[in-house]
Amino acid sequence: MSDEYEYQHEVEELEEKSATAARLFDVRRIIGGLFVVYGVIVTIAGITVSDADLKKAEDININLWTGLAMLALGILFLVWLKLRPTPPPPPLPASDTEQQP
Repeated sequence: MSDEYEYQHEVEELEEKSATAARLFDVRRIIGGLFVVYGVIVTIAGITVSDADLKKAEDININLWTGLAMLALGILFLVWLKLRPTPPPPPLPASDTEQQP
């Protein structure tokens, strides 16, 4: 019976760690962070565009507009993560948490 209790305790610990990892590596955080980083880079490329490059693109600063859109999308994902975070795992029922001899 003691081995069964230890096994159950290890499973519970792994479930807790798994839930914590799921919250830490939420896909919204990763996607939002990448879009913000790339959005900043592309926006800077759009701000520092030369007149010759702008003329090639028929006077449309596509880097600036794309960078701003990426930045907005990344911020939207991060705000979504902040407003609706991943819920914590539900607590274990009282009968499962009682220690057995």
